[in-house]
Amino acid sequence: MHRFYISPENWNPTGLTLRGSEAHHARDVLRMKRGDRVVAFNGRGREITAEIVDLARDKVHLRKLQENETSPLRCRITLGQAIPKGKNMDLIVQKAVEIGAAEIAPLISERTIVDLDAKEAEQKRSKWQQIVVEAAKQCGQNWLPTVQTPRKLKDFFAQQAGHDLRLIGSLQPDALHLKHILSEYRERHGDRPQSVLMMVGPEGDLTPAEVALAKSHGCRPITLGPVILRVETAAIYCLSVLSYELM
Repeated sequence: MHRFYISPENWNPTGLTLRGSEAHHARDVLRMKRGDRVVAFNGRGREITAEIVDLARDKVHLRKLQENETSPLRCRITLGQAIPKGKNMDLIVQKAVEIGAAEIAPLISERTIVDLDAKEAEQKRSKWQQIVVEAAKQCGQNWLPTVQTPRKLKDFFAQQAGHDLRLIGSLQPDALHLKHILSEYRERHGDRPQSVLMMVGPEGDLTPAEVALAKSHGCRPITLGPVILRVETAAIYCLSVLSYELM
C-alpha cells in the first residue's frame, strides 16, 4: 500500500485527511479512488491503515481501519554533517532516514564549498526536510528525523544539547576504533549510550582548528579504517556502524 505523511499537528485518527502535496499525489498522480487502502503516518511513531472515503479538490478523506505504534529506536543518533558539494547532501539525508538517524545537523565548515545566507539556509533545510518525508514514505520509517538549519560549527556547538557520547570521524593518528570507545563507555557507565552525536567533515576534512573545537566540546576522534572514504560513504558508514552497535 502507498504511504502518506500527515504532520503531527494535523494527526486526527478519527478524521484523517490528506492535504496539499499528499492529496495531489494520491488523487492526481496515483489516481487513487474511493475504497482504495493506504497507510498514513505522522512521523512520531503512529501508523494507520485506512480506506479512502472521499476525494475532494484539495483534500482526501480517510477512514481508519487499523492503528499501530512503532517504538522509537533505542539510541538517538544526531548526524552533524559538513555540507558536501553537489547533491551529495541529498543522498546523505535520504540514507540517514533509512538507517535511523533521529536528527540531521548540516554544518558549514571552513572547507565547505557551499556558502549560504539566512534565506538560502532555510530553503536548504526545507528541501532536506522534504527529502526526509519522501524517504520515510518509501522505506517504512515511522519516525522522521529533524533537519536543523545549516550553521557554522561554533554556532552549532553553542546551541547543541548534550549527548551521552560525541564522536568525530578523523584521519588523525589519535583516532580510535569505535569498538574501543564503546567498550570503554560500557565499562564506565554500565550500559550503552542512549544518545550519540556523530560528526563527519566535508571534502578535504575539517581543519585542525575545527577538529580542536570539536574535541574541546567532547568529541572523540574515531577511525573509519585505512582507506580514505568519500564524504557520503563516510556518513553512511558511521551511521550504519552506530546502528548495528547501539540500536
